[in-house]
Amino acid sequence: MSLFNQNKEKGNHVSGIDRGKVMMYGLSTCVWCKKTKKLLTDLGVEFDYVFVDRLEGDEEKEAIEEVRLYNPSTSFPTTIINGEKTIVGFKEKEIREALGF
Repeated sequence: MSLFNQNKEKGNHVSGIDRGKVMMYGLSTCVWCKKTKKLLTDLGVEFDYVFVDRLEGDEEKEAIEEVRLYNPSTSFPTTIINGEKTIVGFKEKEIREALGF
């Protein structure tokens, strides 16, 4: 998916400590999504994020299909770590443990 070559309103890459591939799908208006993004930033890990509600057309469909693979209810935030561990919602302890903190 080429969602990382877009403007910051839709999503972005955040540089930091490499703890594997970390991807967060969220909504720009979601408090729990903002808390999850802030936690990842505060932990200093490298991650990518996409605000699905800021996408349109095929980009939006692709993002929703990707989320559905890991979280059939397509709720947000959905954080995927190394394509294996999926954390749905803001679960600070679970996120910290999955990233080795």
